Amino acid sequence: MSRQIITVIGGTGAQGGGVVDALLASDQFVVRVVTRNPASKSAEALEKRGVQVVKGDLIEPSSLRAAFEGAYGAFLVTNFWEPAQIENETGIAVAAVKEARDAGVQHFIWSTLPDAEKLTGGRLKLRHFTGKARADAAVEAAGFPRYTFVQAPFYFQNFLTHLAPQPLQNGGRGWAVPMDPAARVIHAGDVKDVGRAVAAAFAAGDTLRNGSYLAVCGGIYSWNDFASTLNAQGHDVQVQQVAADVYDTFFPGAPELRETFQYFEQCTYFGPERESRIAAANAVYPAGFISFSDWAKRNLAPAKKELVTA
Repeated sequence: MSRQIITVIGGTGAQGGGVVDALLASDQFVVRVVTRNPASKSAEALEKRGVQVVKGDLIEPSSLRAAFEGAYGAFLVTNFWEPAQIENETGIAVAAVKEARDAGVQHFIWSTLPDAEKLTGGRLKLRHFTGKARADAAVEAAGFPRYTFVQAPFYFQNFLTHLAPQPLQNGGRGWAVPMDPAARVIHAGDVKDVGRAVAAAFAAGDTLRNGSYLAVCGGIYSWNDFASTLNAQGHDVQVQQVAADVYDTFFPGAPELRETFQYFEQCTYFGPERESRIAAANAVYPAGFISFSDWAKRNLAPAKKELVTA
């Protein structure tokens, strides 16, 4: 019997790439990835792994129809930080949902996040959370035979990129954050584990409750937890709390990140329904998700200290 096709939107990015990896590892589905540039090196690398690569663009919803045709399942993740999506992430997601449903997709998985604006009574907008959450209703109403929501955590990989330790005012290195560094409110995990949960959800079929929310979580941490874990592994980092108005001046986009941290402190990363949603993800992927300590041992080697001789 021929294997069913899963279409992955965002398959050349971090989260979608993890979905592709997990689907290929399961060897249960044919994987199809949508990209704006099928001639790119990343697309060519996917083809060499047996992935079907087709041209399509979230900004042009009609271009997605061919990618969804004949697919049993589809995974969608949008990218708020991409300039073309930043002002209309909800609308872009809703349009893609419609194309998938019209093409006959049977199981649709949407990568979403909590509605931070609603949870904070409008005090915090947090557009890269709220914009995704507002597309949930469209997924639910579309009429897919099966649909699932996955919620990605605060990525451990952030510590390799824009949240790598930086010089601090006191001369040390680490993080200046606009929140209580002792507040254990950050649900964090390996972005690759999102892919494992998604692949498991597709494989689960109707044994997974329709409309389930899967919150992928390697643990709940404070900034002090991150620092102490790394220091125990030979690093030398620290955390400083700074005022919100000071943080907003640090770099372009700082206000959005500051709101993110303030939301964490008020609601936790996954919000008030966190326990049931984390449990659902753990149930669909019982092998479990990697902790920060184990991830850091594999991915964050401490800098070697220079030997000083007289």
